[in-house]
Amino acid sequence: MMKDKIGVARIYSSVNNTIIHITDITGCETISIISGGMVTDRDMMKGKPFVAMRAAQKAADAAKNAGITGLHIRIRAPGHNKSRIPGQGAQPAVRALARAGFKIISIEETTPISHDSSRKKGGRRGRRV
Repeated sequence: MMKDKIGVARIYSSVNNTIIHITDITGCETISIISGGMVTDRDMMKGKPFVAMRAAQKAADAAKNAGITGLHIRIRAPGHNKSRIPGQGAQPAVRALARAGFKIISIEETTPISHDSSRKKGGRRGRRV
């Protein structure tokens, strides 16, 4: 009986970019980091679903070569006083990792949420151009 080698896939998805970071189970050893900018040459496309899917495929190939068979997935949005909702690249990235043949053990949301009354930058009357 062969033991599964498990890793952790951390997906950071904002409006402007998607970053997929795959590590071993301890989080100490990085196996691959791929962002939307490494897949496309157009800045406008970095946060889009297709680019996130391609980035996840590249990260999955590197993880397969390292011998990873199972993944814990952690999805993160910008959080704090910015958006608490992940960008449009999060779901296609998870789907691409599942289609790559990994055993998905858990999907967890790790967006940082502040519990004090921190304010957005720009002052009371907003950013004046």
